[in-house]
Order: sequence, then structure tokens, then C-alpha cells
Amino acid sequence: MSSWKDVPGIEAGVVTGDVAWALLKHAKANGYAIPAFNCTSTSTCNAVLEAAKSLDRPIIIQFSEGGAAFFAGRALDNTQKQASVLGAVAGAHFVRMVSPSYGIPVLLHSDRCAKQQLPWLDGMLQADEEFFAINGEPLYSSHMLDLSQESTEENLRTCAEYLKKMAPMKLILELEMAVSADAPSGAEAEIQIGEIQAAHERLAPISPMLTIAVKARPELLASFQKHGVESMKMPGPLPFFFAWLGGSSSTKEDVALMLAGGVVKMRMDLETSDVAGTDALRQAEEGMVVRVKESCTELKNLN
Repeated sequence: MSSWKDVPGIEAGVVTGDVAWALLKHAKANGYAIPAFNCTSTSTCNAVLEAAKSLDRPIIIQFSEGGAAFFAGRALDNTQKQASVLGAVAGAHFVRMVSPSYGIPVLLHSDRCAKQQLPWLDGMLQADEEFFAINGEPLYSSHMLDLSQESTEENLRTCAEYLKKMAPMKLILELEMAVSADAPSGAEAEIQIGEIQAAHERLAPISPMLTIAVKARPELLASFQKHGVESMKMPGPLPFFFAWLGGSSSTKEDVALMLAGGVVKMRMDLETSDVAGTDALRQAEEGMVVRVKESCTELKNLN
């Protein structure tokens, strides 16, 4: 396996744009995925960075809407998602400030923005635009829209609207297409190839920087990729970039199928907040370091 250092233009710290996309391409080409951890404090960010440094591997730090509000402080008013915006921006600047010293590349991501949380994404995009105007790159590497509770049409229409704002800054969009709103009553929503094809056809003309968050049996991913090559005439062998949800509960057999099926990111089911007391906090950090290392090993994100 070639090193992440072989990615053209890559440096330690937060990577964005073409370099961030090239890193995901490198992951897919070399059969590994990058684990993503929701962080809620400087301490949890540091724990993730510490583990990644010890392995000399890329990592994804992400903030949920609630986690971002926690980062800013629980005493703040968040009725208009203003504390979530503040925490997401503050967290991003913190990661940008410290991550180069850890010597590894970091993808900075916002996690699962549902319809009622769109003001949070609007605020982050404003911060991206302001940062881009000064630095020539956005504050974040990528953002996720989770409109899986809405109809397919509303999901894709909204994603297209936001992707048009993101594309000039070369921000990566992650979208979820489980479309439980369209599923039969009482059925477990599972993504279908028709939804993946619809998302690609609607959004790829705006920007190719798309990852699709999937809820499906891992063995289906190879068939999705085959459909992309044979029916959609996309370059093979793995035309789609998949992000897997809920990695902590996946078996090793599932992980092998995911990596073979083009999963380049796995969202780990772990969100650590501050706890009272220095000893307890360090214990929580050490536990997170162990889990990050385990995740990198399971996903073959190793040298």
C-alpha cells in the first residue's frame, strides 16, 4: 500500500479541495477507509489527533450539530442554532491551529444536518465563504446533508441547492439517501441503486466531489459499483465513493466487504464529551485513543 504522503500536494493539518478529494481517491485505490469521530471538545479532538499521530495515518474529525453546541458551551442560547454555528466554527479553527503539529492530514467534516438543522449548515457555509475569501480554501473539508427523512425529490433538490454554493470552494458533499419517507410502512429503509443513480445524475454535473452515506447490506456495495460501470458507463472498477454509517457495530467480515465495495469513510458510533475531573477526563481521552487506533486497524488505514 502506498503512503498517504504520496498524494500530490498533501501536507499535515486540515486538507481541503482537490487534495482532500485526492486523499479519498487514494483510500479507495488502496483498499482502506478513514474513520470519522464526532468530537465535542478540545480534549476529544486531541485524543483523535494523538491516535492518528501514533499511527501516522489520516483521520476525520467531525462535529454534529449538538456536539458543536456543546463545544461552544451549554449555557449559550441555541434557539436559532447560533451556538451550534459558533461551536462548529470555533472547533474548526482549533483543529486547524493544532493539527499540523501532529504531522498527519485531517479531513474536517460536519455530520448529519437534517432539514430542521439547515440554519446550522447555512452558518457554517458563511464561515467557509469568509475563510475562502482570505485563504483561498474553505474552513471545512466537507459537509453532510441527511435528508433521508424527506422524499427523494426534496432530498436531491435541497442537496443541489447547497452543492451549488459549495462547488466554487471545492467542498465535498456527503449525502444520505436512505429515504425512509419513501419506504413501505414499518420497513427498514435500505438504499437502492436507483437512489444512488438518481443522486449521481442530479448532483455530479454540479460537482464530482460527492460521497454517499449508505445503509445497506455490505454485500450489496459491489453490485452498486458494478451497476455504475456497466449500466451508467462510469469509469471503473469503483466509481462511487461511499461513507458507511455506524461503523462501531460492524463485524470484520462486513468491514472487508465495505472496503472492497468502495467505502472510503466510516462514521464511528462514538461521541465523547467532557467529564468532571482531570483524571476522569484523561481516562476518557485514553479510551478514545484506543478506539481510534482500533478503527484504523479494522479499516486497514495503516502503513
